[in-house]
Amino acid sequence: MSTADFGHLNQRDPSVADPAAPFDPLRLCVFTTVAAIAALLGPIVVAVFAGVAIAGYTRARRAGLLRSRCRLGDTRLVLVYLWVLEVLALVATPLWVMMWVRLLS
Repeated sequence: MSTADFGHLNQRDPSVADPAAPFDPLRLCVFTTVAAIAALLGPIVVAVFAGVAIAGYTRARRAGLLRSRCRLGDTRLVLVYLWVLEVLALVATPLWVMMWVRLLS
């Protein structure tokens, strides 16, 4: 009894392009996670993220970055936007804490 040789069937055809990688919606997962954290921790997490972003954009602007891939474009506008969010989050934090204290008591 002879065994058949099927090794020639499992070969790559160089004339066929590699398949395109499927879309990985990782960013959507990241955005959802950030939204969940923001929903749970409220303005505190907004203040933290805005503070980190302000530090990053300030450092980048000092290094010469004038245009950002952010929708606002100009890094000055991005910094103004981030500072507004930072101030609003810091103002809202005591109100948010009082709301939770009332809900839990």
